[in-house]
Amino acid sequence: MGDRGGAGGSRRRRTGPRHSSQAAEEEVRDGPAGPDEGAGGDAPTPDPDKDGDAEVGSHRELSCHRLQESLFSSDSGFSNYRGILNWCVVMLILSNARLFLENLIKYGILVDPIQVVSLFLKDPYSWPALCLVIAANVFALAGFQVEKRLAVGALTERAGLLLHVANLATILCLPAAVACLVESITPVGAVLALSVYTVLFLKLFSYRDVNLWCRELRAAAKAGERRPGAGARMAKPSPRALLGASADKANGAAAQRWVSYPDNLTYGDLYYFLFAPTLCYELNFPRSPRIRKRFLLRRLLEMLFFTQLQVGLIQQWMVPTIQNSMKPFKDMDYSRIIERLLKLAVPNHFIWLIFFYWLFHSCLNAVAELLRFGDREFYRDWWNSESVSYFWQNWNIPVHKWCQRHFYKPMLRRGASRWMARTGVFLASAFFHEYLVSIPLRMFRLWAFTGMMAQIPLAWITSRFLQGNYGNAAVWLTLIIGQPVAVLMYVHDYYVLHHEAATTGP
Repeated sequence: MGDRGGAGGSRRRRTGPRHSSQAAEEEVRDGPAGPDEGAGGDAPTPDPDKDGDAEVGSHRELSCHRLQESLFSSDSGFSNYRGILNWCVVMLILSNARLFLENLIKYGILVDPIQVVSLFLKDPYSWPALCLVIAANVFALAGFQVEKRLAVGALTERAGLLLHVANLATILCLPAAVACLVESITPVGAVLALSVYTVLFLKLFSYRDVNLWCRELRAAAKAGERRPGAGARMAKPSPRALLGASADKANGAAAQRWVSYPDNLTYGDLYYFLFAPTLCYELNFPRSPRIRKRFLLRRLLEMLFFTQLQVGLIQQWMVPTIQNSMKPFKDMDYSRIIERLLKLAVPNHFIWLIFFYWLFHSCLNAVAELLRFGDREFYRDWWNSESVSYFWQNWNIPVHKWCQRHFYKPMLRRGASRWMARTGVFLASAFFHEYLVSIPLRMFRLWAFTGMMAQIPLAWITSRFLQGNYGNAAVWLTLIIGQPVAVLMYVHDYYVLHHEAATTGP
C-alpha cells in the first residue's frame, strides 16, 4: 500500500506543474508514513526503507514533529531504564572503591583469620558452645520419646503437653544460663549455641503440633467408623497433606514411599527434619529426584567465598568505624554521632545483603540439595516491598511459614483479631531477637526488642501514607539506617559496661 502510494505520488508529480499548496497536500498524503503510525514499544525505531537511503535525495520535509511526551514523563509509557541502572551500579562501585582505598591507606590491612578463631574460643581447653550444640540431641530425643508414647496411648494428652512444655522451656533456659554463667564462652560462641537452640525450639514445637493434629484426625476417623454417616462431618487434613506425594510425583519429583501416622515416628524421620532447611514439620516432605553435583559445588564455593568476604569486610571496614564512634558517643557530640552512623550504614548494609545471600541462598540450598529437600522457597522478592509488612512476610520464608502455621492462624481460630494475632507475632519475634543479642552480650538493654516492636506502627504508616516507590524507598531506608542504630547502641553499651568499667575499676 505504502509503496504503491509512493509510486503514484511520484507519477502525479511528473505529470506537470501544479499549485504549490496542492502539491504539498499530495506529497504529505502520499509520502512515507510518519514514525507515529504503528509505533510500539518504548521508543520509535526508524525504518531503513523509509528513513534511510530513500530519503537522502529529498530536500522537502514539511513535517518532522508529532504529538508525544518526553520519556521521563509518566504519560510516555517509557520503562526501559537499563542504562540508568547500569550507571547507578558503576557509580556505586566507584564510590565504594574510593572508600575501600581510603580505608586501606588509613588503617592498612586489618584482616586476620587467626583472630576469628579467638571469637569462638577464649580458652582452647574449654569448648562450652560446642558442648551445648552436642547436648541439644538430648532434648530432640526427649521430644521424640514423648511423641512415641503418646502415639501408643502410654501417656495422656495432658501429661504429654506438660512434658513438651518442660522440654521446650529447658531448651530456651539452659543455653541462656550457660551463656550468662560460664566465663569461658565467648559472645560469638554464645550466639551460635543460642541460634541452634532457637531453631531446635521452633522445630520441636512444630513436630509436637503436627503429630497432635495427626492423632486428632485418627481419633476423628475412628469415631466416624463407629458412627455411620459421621465420616462426612469428620475433619480432614488439607488436600496438600493428602495429595502431596502424588502431586510432587506429577511435578517430576522423586518417587517416595507415602508415610502415615504413626509410621513417621522414627529416628531417621526425626533427624531428617532437624537437618532439613525448614521449621515446619510434615510427614511427607517434597523430595527432588537426585543430587545435582554441579549445583551443590557452586553453592559450597559461594559459602566459602562469602564467608571470607564477610569476615574481611567486618574486620577491615566495620570494626574501625565502630571503634571511632565511641568518642562521639562518650562526648555526646550529636553531629559526629550522625556522621558515624551514616558512615557505618554503608558497610553494615552491604554485609547484611551478603549475609542474606550466603544464608538463604547458598547455605540453605546446599543443605536442601544434600538432603534432596524439594521446597526451595526460602525467600521471595522482599526487595520490591512497598510496605514493612510485605518485607517481613517475604524475606525469611521458613520463619514466616512457622509463624503463620503455628502462631498466627491458631490465634485466629481461638477468636483473636487479626491485629492482635499480628501483634503477637511481632512480640514473639522481638523476644527472640533480644534473646539472641542480649544474652550473649550479658546485658539487657532491649534495643532489639524495641526495634522489632517499632515495626508495628511503621508498618501502619507505610501501608497508609506511602505507596508504590515511596513505600519501597521507606523500607530500604529503615533497613539501611535502622540496623546501624541498633549496632551502635549495643556496641556503645557493651564498651561502657566492659572496657570503661575495667579501666576505671580499682
